[in-house]
Amino acid sequence: MDFKILTLGQALIRSPIDLSARDHTDRSDYVRDDQGILYDISADVCSRCKGQSRGDVLELAGPREKIYFEPSQVHAAIVTCGGLSPGLNDVIRAIVMCLWYRYGVQKISGVRFGYRGFLPEFGLSLMELKPTIVEDIHDEGGTLLGSSRGYGDRLSDIIECICRNKINMLFTIGGDGTQKGAQRIGEEIRRRGLKIAVVGIPKTIDNDLSFMEKSFGFETAVSKAVEAVQGAHVEAHDTIRGVGIVKLMGRQSGFIAAHAALGSSDVNFVLVPEVPFDLDGPNGLLTHLDLRLDRRNHAVIVVAEGAGQDLFVDDSQTDASGNKKLHDIGIFLRDRIQDHYAAQKREVNVKYIDPSYIIRSLAANPSDSIFCARLGSNAVHAAMAGKTEILISQVHGQLVHVPIQLAVSRRNFIDPEGPLWRDVIDATGQPRSMKNF
Repeated sequence: MDFKILTLGQALIRSPIDLSARDHTDRSDYVRDDQGILYDISADVCSRCKGQSRGDVLELAGPREKIYFEPSQVHAAIVTCGGLSPGLNDVIRAIVMCLWYRYGVQKISGVRFGYRGFLPEFGLSLMELKPTIVEDIHDEGGTLLGSSRGYGDRLSDIIECICRNKINMLFTIGGDGTQKGAQRIGEEIRRRGLKIAVVGIPKTIDNDLSFMEKSFGFETAVSKAVEAVQGAHVEAHDTIRGVGIVKLMGRQSGFIAAHAALGSSDVNFVLVPEVPFDLDGPNGLLTHLDLRLDRRNHAVIVVAEGAGQDLFVDDSQTDASGNKKLHDIGIFLRDRIQDHYAAQKREVNVKYIDPSYIIRSLAANPSDSIFCARLGSNAVHAAMAGKTEILISQVHGQLVHVPIQLAVSRRNFIDPEGPLWRDVIDATGQPRSMKNF
């Protein structure tokens, strides 16, 4: 894997941030471009470090002693795309505050409603951003700028708008589709020989972007998902043959479902996209649910929204971001379980909870707010130093620069043979497989 970072040119301007250049002991140090960490630490690091290529090393994020842009000449723009996630406003606030107070940049614009905000047919003017506008937005969910999906492929229109408004620094806050759009924008900017930095802050509540330990909003989502699971458990436990079903976010990766199960200890079955299951048959979910209800009189099922899609007829429809439209596995399970016991003429009380949009629209919890603040400020440091076509990520507890092209080349998935899924099996007691072979 090649972690080499692109830059717009040599950074020659002294940073206005007053840090130590290792000649003082009472102040933090600047970060040098030759500082980094190994991505793969699973082997003997000491033996691997000898002759280590820079392409194998993740470049550390942080303020540089020399920057590329003259702050008085910067026009920075921020755009939020895709679905909502806790922490969006926190990131916007952190970017604005760092640009304004740390670098003295006073021309900052918000692009409204995602990439649509660049396009002439929508008539969306840029929003002025400054500290007095963003100082309290972290207390609210959603995004001050609005969000939407799609339109990241309208390169000519987007870049024309960027050039017309003399924007030379673009911060893209969004998930896989957003960052693929940012990569295309960055590549076209480079092809045209323009000096415009493109820096992404990855946002995916499903925690499924590669080369990231976690994404912002994930911890908030899990904490609120646990509350839904606890409610489903009470409802199921306090009735005759009760079944609580909670559908959580996770289109292709079941990280929220898995962590919510571990965080609550009340879940009996976790269904995720990475682990196929059957409903019927001797080893299907319904058979194991029969055994659970006969033994304990109640059960809690947590299902990720992308689980069990093979149980439906594939119609291959997609949304504006190019994502496959999913069938509603939660409603499907609820109805099939009710029909299953109705056919047996056995009583069952099914309670179905879908907290997805409640979770997405929440303000970030303190842990996520801290993470968002760090992501936003380090995105500014990177852009001011002339870094481009990169994401700010956390790897091995360190904030680093990751090339966008590499980050969007693959997704994070739960490994069915890995330790996380093994811990889920231990916590729930569910069978390792619910497939009929």
